[in-house]
Amino acid sequence: QVQLVESGGGLVQAGGSLRLSCAASGSIFRINAMNWYRQAPGKQRELVAGIGSGSGGSTNYADSVKGRFTISRDNTKNTVYLQMNSLKPEDTAVYYCNGRIIGGGRVGEYWGQGTQVTVSS
Repeated sequence: QVQLVESGGGLVQAGGSLRLSCAASGSIFRINAMNWYRQAPGKQRELVAGIGSGSGGSTNYADSVKGRFTISRDNTKNTVYLQMNSLKPEDTAVYYCNGRIIGGGRVGEYWGQGTQVTVSS
């Protein structure tokens, strides 16, 4: 009924940029807060950035990415973005889109499959 699909990951050199997208599809009544998480091998999954519902929703960032990453959303496309600038090798991880979505007659928390981001030094 609801699916999240990430895209935009890839291999970049340190200092480069990537723009991740997460598109929600299905029977959607309301998309609440959306988040980007990341997980590197041997490390716990961590919250990278979050954005509240609606246009101009409040945002929050992990200290490690604040000032470099920007989260945004386009409600007309049911899509959330993560613009990543000044990438560092320590940003290398699988990035996951997450959100609580009301639709299809139920409320659920959904995760995308993840997209790999690799930053070379």
